[in-house]
Amino acid sequence: MRFLRSALLCLLAAAAPAALAQTIDYDRLDQRLTRLSAHEDIVGLSVAVIENGEIRFARGYGVTEIGGPPVTDETVFRWASLSKGVAASQVAILAGEARLNLSDTVSKFKTSLRLPGGGESQATLEDVLSHRLGIVSNAYDTSLEDGGDPTEIRNSLRGLKPICTIGECHTYQNVAFDAVAEVVEQVTNSKYADAVDASLFKPLGMITASIDRAGLEASQSWARPYTKREKDAGPPRAKTVNDDYYRVPAAGGVNGSIRDLALYARAQMGLVPDVLSETALEMMQTPRIYTSREQSGLSRRYKGHMRDARYALGWRVYKYGDAGTRVIGHRGAVEGYRSLILFDPERDTGVVALWNSSSRLPVGIGFEVMDMAYNLPAQDWMGIDAESAGGGK
Repeated sequence: MRFLRSALLCLLAAAAPAALAQTIDYDRLDQRLTRLSAHEDIVGLSVAVIENGEIRFARGYGVTEIGGPPVTDETVFRWASLSKGVAASQVAILAGEARLNLSDTVSKFKTSLRLPGGGESQATLEDVLSHRLGIVSNAYDTSLEDGGDPTEIRNSLRGLKPICTIGECHTYQNVAFDAVAEVVEQVTNSKYADAVDASLFKPLGMITASIDRAGLEASQSWARPYTKREKDAGPPRAKTVNDDYYRVPAAGGVNGSIRDLALYARAQMGLVPDVLSETALEMMQTPRIYTSREQSGLSRRYKGHMRDARYALGWRVYKYGDAGTRVIGHRGAVEGYRSLILFDPERDTGVVALWNSSSRLPVGIGFEVMDMAYNLPAQDWMGIDAESAGGGK
């Protein structure tokens, strides 16, 4: 299937070069990323670009740890909340097999999720995957980070005061979201990690992908975590990998290289329909609710370059630039790691990035690449020109 798709793209390129012309300047991108990786807040970074359905660029920058070996396109990082799109993909696959339905209530399954007023009897899988459970954002994440048992935490959510009716507002979740892992395990009669490996990772050829700390640390090349508060001087500080968000695998448990993340991104563009069908993608990528908090942050930091921020199932959907082109993406962060994915499914073009520090600078990579894809004027979304102008490193 992948060979046939590649051959088709070649034929189309020959027949209609304007439609599939390469617009991303990879030399400029490499120069920009080299400069970014030299910033004192960056330890390691890997970036891949898919253009017209093909992986045109996949490179590593910096090091896996200070004083350690270089990052390559096979270096494994944590994907953090990009894991939510993986969970949605798994549920969409099971729905396509008629093994569950998005309209099924949480109470239909043997999960540990309990909501105020018995809300688990009203909340559907669609509500869980779109963060519409009516409870405060990131409910009890701190309890998880303090070592709490996710099943006990999910059970204790019943004691919260509702902030809206289920289905009517978006409040981002991690512990509650992971109830879908319990659903997947019940439906497939297998461990969540095994189900995802069989449904997604192996069929897509994602050879470095895994869902636990052991998988990360057993990788031939893996990036160690580093953090730094914005106002701190000096290099980022090394951290120890912990199990906190591995214990909610649907919300934040996936590991993988940038090469594997690019393969996954291609599938989300509809380029591997035998794994993720058009029906499954429509199910996941159709917006369910406007996310005012996300839009406020984008407007403040990025001058409204992305508008109309909405949440689908494990995915965010935006209108990009003045033309309002539909793009899909997500970002992720766990201690010492960050990630992003952003793509235009109509153009089969997008960008993915992974880095092992708490720096926000690489978030701008997504904007710089997509601006190139749309032939928009270049802007310093990474903030490296401003840094140089101010006399910084």
